[in-house]
Amino acid sequence: MRILHTADWHLGKHLEGFSRMDEQEAFLNDFVELVHHQQVDMVLIAGDIYDASNPPARAERMFYDTLKKISANGERLTLVIAGNHDNPERLVAAGPLAKDHGIIMVGTPKTVVDIGTYGQHKVVNSCEGMVEVEIKGEKAVILTLAYPSEKRLNEVLYKDMADDEERLLSYTDRIKGFFQQLEHYYREDTINSVVSHLFAMGSETEGSERNIQLGGSYIVDGSCFPDKAQYIALGHIHKPQIVPGTHKKARYSGAPIHYSKKEIHYDKKCNMIDIVQGKEPLIQEIDIKVYKPIEIWKCTNIEEAIVLCEKNKDRDCWTYLEIETDRYIREDEIKIMKGHKRDILEILPKIKEQENEVEFVENMGEKPFEQIFREFYFKERKVEPQEDLVHLLMDIVKEDFYEAAEAEA
Repeated sequence: MRILHTADWHLGKHLEGFSRMDEQEAFLNDFVELVHHQQVDMVLIAGDIYDASNPPARAERMFYDTLKKISANGERLTLVIAGNHDNPERLVAAGPLAKDHGIIMVGTPKTVVDIGTYGQHKVVNSCEGMVEVEIKGEKAVILTLAYPSEKRLNEVLYKDMADDEERLLSYTDRIKGFFQQLEHYYREDTINSVVSHLFAMGSETEGSERNIQLGGSYIVDGSCFPDKAQYIALGHIHKPQIVPGTHKKARYSGAPIHYSKKEIHYDKKCNMIDIVQGKEPLIQEIDIKVYKPIEIWKCTNIEEAIVLCEKNKDRDCWTYLEIETDRYIREDEIKIMKGHKRDILEILPKIKEQENEVEFVENMGEKPFEQIFREFYFKERKVEPQEDLVHLLMDIVKEDFYEAAEAEA
């Protein structure tokens, strides 16, 4: 059986207010072509389909169009689980219609997939967290754990428990207990795998993942995964990687697009897995091209930045400008830069330290507030503040002073 593992599409995502959906649509078109060209039997999408629980209409349309194309009239099976960014109920709402196209939707750890025909394939057994499928005569058992928040885990593991001590088990122990309850469904005559959306200990989080763990409570270690699983398909971490301590079985495919400037230093991938019963899988990482690169331009002065923007005005890339300067960048200069280069995400001035910086701070206590403000304004902007601005500030300060005095009285 040939499986393709992907995750963290984040459809509808923006970067500094700019939509990424054109890039996402280009990726989805290439992904569909890859699936057909490689004759994939099953696609696993390990969560965070969307970037928000209420995605834009275009993002939903792109997702469902992609699923339909992948399906090829039910010829291929696709299994989708919800991530922490997804609305589980909204994601699985199209489940009954998707069934005809060979698409299985899992919204929460409590989801029970209907047994029956899915396109040209079958779900022959299922329960909370497990689905057994039959694809072209081969059977596969997949343990499914959609994003397991504390609340969702309680619904599954502790719904009939009143013992507070058991509820205080660590998050890793809870996840491990979840899989232990289901591992007996694995058999020697089935292909055995896991698909989940969670944060595994030791994983590198250099991307734009939202920090969902508080004090480490939402982190698991590799020991929680079932030993009998041949492949463990994970979502949530944007950098493709192997989870330490899992014998290279647990892997993050990563996000398909660079979603922040922290992600530009590593390649984007998805994982192709060729697997048969009882044997180690053959895993191949498939590179995904960069559709619109994120670049950081470092300039030594404002004039250089303007020239660089003009020179590269026709380049299709997202741009962060870091400019060394000893003064405030004026609005007209910013306007010129953005007039040349439309896809500037941020202009960050790197203010050079002034020799009299320490002296200015040390002498603050010896001067009236108005003088401190005037000197500070001039130091930052190299122009004197307008008198109307100074008067307005002093009126606010005096009003706050009188209110504080009355409150003490």
